[in-house]
Amino acid sequence: MLAVAGQSVHVPTTIAHHHMTKVVKPIIIVGTGRCGSTLFHTLLTKHEHVMWLNGFAKVFPGRPAINRWAATGMGTPLLGRLLSGAIYPMECYEFWDRYAYGFGETRRDLVRSDVSARVKRQLLGAFGALLTRGRHRLLLKITGWSRMGYLDEVFEDARFIHIMRDGRSVASSMLHIEFWDGWYGPQRWRAGPLSPEDEALWERHGRSFAALAGIEWRIQMRAMDAARQQLDPERFMEIRYERFCEQPMETFRQVLEFAELPPSRALERAVNHARIRSTKDRWREDLAPAQQAILDELLRDDLRRYGYAADGA
Repeated sequence: MLAVAGQSVHVPTTIAHHHMTKVVKPIIIVGTGRCGSTLFHTLLTKHEHVMWLNGFAKVFPGRPAINRWAATGMGTPLLGRLLSGAIYPMECYEFWDRYAYGFGETRRDLVRSDVSARVKRQLLGAFGALLTRGRHRLLLKITGWSRMGYLDEVFEDARFIHIMRDGRSVASSMLHIEFWDGWYGPQRWRAGPLSPEDEALWERHGRSFAALAGIEWRIQMRAMDAARQQLDPERFMEIRYERFCEQPMETFRQVLEFAELPPSRALERAVNHARIRSTKDRWREDLAPAQQAILDELLRDDLRRYGYAADGA
């Protein structure tokens, strides 16, 4: 509590005990999920100038200082070694939902007009409380709906990096995780109601989950395309996951230039030590021939549009 002109005023935990830092040019990684963004994001957190969300933001969303101390500590050699398996970067929708109601549970893409003045103030305050003099660039990762229009309204100078992956690889990955919400059917998943066209496609394929996973990738990619049309192209970068796996150092060199970050030896070391494997054809090993055929047919036009061979070769 603070006393102002003789009255008690409650100050949110977010800003009560920490000098606010203005959020400048935050770096926001977006992708469909199962697209390789976790590896890319984890490596980029090794840069000395970035601040990222970790498990403390998930458990204590009202106390950004704890996240700040943990991320800062991870940048020191001793604590970094001690805590490397315990503290790692996350999307932390619990943190988002505390300041931007419904952000993590939305069933459609979030756009500019969804941002209220109050939520914008809360988000800028909460994320500003995370930053330090050394780690002054916010690094965030969002998957599923890109929410780029919404985020561009909150962070007017944000840099967006879209990690794109072959839709067949993404669909296969969805089919091999228990927490994919497509198992409940499109009535209860986060990708929103199916269009009449997609509904007919799903029915034509016997309500195949492989078809549904492919449809989800397509829904998210089309939403991404629509959102990026509203952005300043100078603040949007697209990275093909398969190319990143083949040329990780060169990719990060371009990313640092785009994000206006200086070179980083810590990032370079992390990239050199990381196990980066493309697994671009693994979906063929993991899926039955009939499932492969469904995805080849279903995604043919979209794959071609994004530069992927869609002929099954």
